[in-house]
Amino acid sequence: MRRIFKAVLAGSLALGFSTAASSESLTDALISAYQESHLLDQNQAVLRAADEGVAQAIGALRPVFDYTTSANFSRSKIGSFLTPGTALGNISQSQTFQLSATMTLYDFGRSPLSIEMARENVLATRQLLTGVEQDVLLEAVGAYVDVRLQSETLALRQSNVRLIAKELRAAKDRFDVGEATRTDVALAEAALASSQAAEQAAQGALDLARERYKSAIGHYPGNLAALPKVPGLPKSLEEARAIALTKHPAALQVQHQVRITDLQVDMAKANFRPVLTGRASLNENWIDGQESFFNPDTETLSLQLNQTIYAGGQKASFLRQAIANQEGARAAMHQTGVIVQENVGRAWSNISVATASIQSGDKQVRAAQAAYNGVKEEADLGARTTLDVLNAEQDLLDARFARLQADANFYVGIYQLLATMGLLTVDHLSLGIPTYDVEGYYNAVKKGPAHSAQGAALDRILKTIGN
Repeated sequence: MRRIFKAVLAGSLALGFSTAASSESLTDALISAYQESHLLDQNQAVLRAADEGVAQAIGALRPVFDYTTSANFSRSKIGSFLTPGTALGNISQSQTFQLSATMTLYDFGRSPLSIEMARENVLATRQLLTGVEQDVLLEAVGAYVDVRLQSETLALRQSNVRLIAKELRAAKDRFDVGEATRTDVALAEAALASSQAAEQAAQGALDLARERYKSAIGHYPGNLAALPKVPGLPKSLEEARAIALTKHPAALQVQHQVRITDLQVDMAKANFRPVLTGRASLNENWIDGQESFFNPDTETLSLQLNQTIYAGGQKASFLRQAIANQEGARAAMHQTGVIVQENVGRAWSNISVATASIQSGDKQVRAAQAAYNGVKEEADLGARTTLDVLNAEQDLLDARFARLQADANFYVGIYQLLATMGLLTVDHLSLGIPTYDVEGYYNAVKKGPAHSAQGAALDRILKTIGN
């Protein structure tokens, strides 16, 4: 099948796909689509938010320091027995300061489970980002091929208008010398009007394709270069399906989601166990700037073991819910595998259909061209009517349109197959541009830096992302 693909591709690239060397190539378009995609920007931000979940889970293992300080000002009035109507004022000031540290010493595995769930969520979100990358690149390929297809279609329509206009002039000339009837002229006029309407429709389709191109790639198309050689393909459908099960982002994402549900079951079980926390505090008190005799400084250290005895069946319900979610996630994983393999089969079949269409299209174009040439010669000798010539011209035009569409379907189908296998990525296509570093931000935040050298490095990473 790969030999047929190569032969068909050579024919499709030779059919009206040559442009100037300075034109924009498909590689240029794919690079622009990746770099200009707001959808990728959005999902990269979603991944960074998921990265922060790991930092938050790790931060829960560390002590929490709090301080509380307060100041009080009071004045009291006391009536004088010696001088009625007067009062003696008593003014006092007091300050208190408390510093405390609280830390979970042992929670029977809850914290490690939270960290592991956060990491699995990060890995699942990375696969989601890869899926978006594939969608962006596939849409770019489709937009690129669509502009070329509609440009070639418009060129055929314009050529058809010129040809029918020529037929109309010939019909009028034959009518003037009595070799044709008014009906022949009317048929040619109707065909010209129909062809002109089709030309306008083709122009509209090209305008729509240009808008699609701008949306997918970030700018309007100029002169587009010839389509490059397609990437390599698997030798068989079975090999393609095997690759898809190990590479497709949807299949990998759901595996991480299953792992999360496994951890959630373990967490629900751990919630039945107690939590041991430690607390240390320092209290200082001042009255009128001096340490208080009645409220001396205190230092305390305490341990607290907390265990829920009865919660109305809530924790048991959480455990049953987690088990149900686990079973649902595993079923979803198996179903995702079915869908992934089905999509690979569909893409493979589409390529086979496009290949057959191109081969039959070549024969149809040759036959329609020979038929048109013969009818035209017979019409010049008076053995054929104008209607016969117009019908032959339409058959040839339809054959050429079908051939162009088959070319486009074949080329896009190749990239659709790559996408169904999980291989339509910047790295696999070797586009030669830096991609979003999924490890950079994660490594900067996973230990939860705040005000530190790591925090400064994180600020630089964020600034780079913003630029």
